Amino acid sequence: MTADSVVPESVAERARELREVLDYHLHRYHVLDDPEISDAEYDRLFADLVALEQEHPALAVADSPTQRVGGPPSAAFAKSYHRSPMLSLGNAFSPEEVDEFIVRVHRAVPDVDAFVCELKIDGLAINLRYRAGQLTVAATRGDGAQGEDVTANIRTIRSIPMTLRDIPDQLPDEFEVRGEVYLPKLAFAALNARLEAEGKRGYANPRNAAAGAVRQLDPTVTAKRGLQTFMYQLEPPGPARTQAEVLELLARLGFRVNPHAIEVRGRDDVLGFVEAWGGQRHELDYDTDGVVIKVSPLDAQSELGFVSRSPRWAIAYKFPAVEVETTVLDIHVQVGRTGAITPVAQLEPVLCAGSMVRRCTLHNEDEVARKDVRVGDAVVLHKAGDVIPEIVSVIAERRPARSAPWMMPSSCPACGSAVVREEGEAIRRCVNPLCPAQRKERLRHFASRGALNIEGMGEAVVDQLVELGYVLDSADIFSLTTSQLLTLEGFAQRSADKLLAAIDARRRPPLARLLAGLGVRHVGESMAVSLAAHFGSLDAVANATEEELTNVEGIGAVVAAHVAAWFATPEAQDLLARLSAAGVEPQQAQRIEGPWLGQSWVITGTLAAMTRADAEGHIRALGGTAGSSVSRKTTAVIAGDAAGSKLDKAQRLGVRVLQEADFLSALREAGRPI
Repeated sequence: MTADSVVPESVAERARELREVLDYHLHRYHVLDDPEISDAEYDRLFADLVALEQEHPALAVADSPTQRVGGPPSAAFAKSYHRSPMLSLGNAFSPEEVDEFIVRVHRAVPDVDAFVCELKIDGLAINLRYRAGQLTVAATRGDGAQGEDVTANIRTIRSIPMTLRDIPDQLPDEFEVRGEVYLPKLAFAALNARLEAEGKRGYANPRNAAAGAVRQLDPTVTAKRGLQTFMYQLEPPGPARTQAEVLELLARLGFRVNPHAIEVRGRDDVLGFVEAWGGQRHELDYDTDGVVIKVSPLDAQSELGFVSRSPRWAIAYKFPAVEVETTVLDIHVQVGRTGAITPVAQLEPVLCAGSMVRRCTLHNEDEVARKDVRVGDAVVLHKAGDVIPEIVSVIAERRPARSAPWMMPSSCPACGSAVVREEGEAIRRCVNPLCPAQRKERLRHFASRGALNIEGMGEAVVDQLVELGYVLDSADIFSLTTSQLLTLEGFAQRSADKLLAAIDARRRPPLARLLAGLGVRHVGESMAVSLAAHFGSLDAVANATEEELTNVEGIGAVVAAHVAAWFATPEAQDLLARLSAAGVEPQQAQRIEGPWLGQSWVITGTLAAMTRADAEGHIRALGGTAGSSVSRKTTAVIAGDAAGSKLDKAQRLGVRVLQEADFLSALREAGRPI
């Protein structure tokens, strides 16, 4: 032991006292919002502890308040498994759907009348693991089973205790606490103002800003963002017997709990809480987009159980979309990868549901005419699902004089070619396959996550590649050179090498991904999987007749005609030949033989025993096809909980319908272990 590491007992005791005092006042300030000392006094105590730890580095233990400022940057986030799955919630969008939830609860557990209503915080779900009272791991939700280990960043949030207080004996040595990390509205405004002053793009809304802060590679950046928390779940719950007691216990342990959560009795009180906060939510200093309604008794929660990945004992009521008024400054059209011409409204910028909206799609000319949206109109705007901006209506009495109905242009704005509306379609299309706008969109689609997923080939890069003449179609991507990339704005040797490596890694893509990336009309990700599974090779798909294509589940005569016609064009044949010459060879899809070969199974509703993806995996493993639509060719429809219109169609067509238990029996009989 060196002389520097020997700490006099009196100094060590003073450091312990300072840590305890600072932890106490941190809790009063950041959790209880009830400080007992001034900021200046707190800063003086904090400075005293910093001085002691600098003089005696051995005193700087991991749970010291001084460690909350953030440590050295992390290169990446490791994965962390959760003790139990972090489930998502089913949604309700009306009081009637809340009624239906309560009826379902009473049908299963008739005596339950206690519910806890909690504001649904619009933030980032977080899972905190404690061992022997110390924070050991903090992880994001991830896929529900495992998330990203963001412990270093979470330690910088002052309302999260690193050492717990008053732990009851009934809690095990290791347990998990779950809740939400969010950014208060004032902190969000300050962050965006700072980013704007630095010439950087701000965040669209507080939730995105919170998620970005938690995932910073440098914890010192996280520490400056002003994040806050509310905790609501304890796993296991220890001595708590109700959700209300869980919240009380979390507060006792030192966590910040939302003060507006309340246990209520019966339907009327639940709906009263929902209605009251629908009007008051804008007065809060954080974003909330709804109310989470939970059965309070934990034994009743266990009895109700789960359906798929959601609990039967809880539901999230989503507040109606916020409506705001703005003005249509212009209506222009954009050209998609298939030539589709879509009208887009340019708006007077307006804050709606947490983000600034400047434009929104008007879908097609019929929709523009139906709503009679014109340039200069005052309009009512909301976000469909709190995400997608949409014009609800025009405020006709405020329409400017001499306004004229909007008309779809007769020629493409990108290339001047004619735009044509085919019979039976709502969309007009540019008929020029060499249209530069279509070319850019097709390339973006080819490189997108749903297709070949070429990392680093985003919108700005594609625009430059087309405008400089380096790339005309997807085959040209595989012939790009370092010297070409170095002429692009923002590219240096390292970024050029990285993009070329990403491109090279996609020369052997799965067949389904290449089919999805080609941009064939009607062939999305799901259809591409079906085509790949049915035909097995690119040549087989390209040479398939319309009749052969209609044998694929989900493909009717119209779609088959479009697919066959696309592959028959000289342009498509030339593209496939040049992709092959560039070394692009899709992996042959393995046709799985099995007892269900040639059969099509469709799932509707939710299953209790497994996720839909797992069920479809079992079907494919037996050689069958997991269909997305019901037809006379469908072998069977599996009806889960809350089965929808697919069940009705199956019954009309006389297609065999199986309940979940029958489906599980069929899997076992076919030799598939469950």
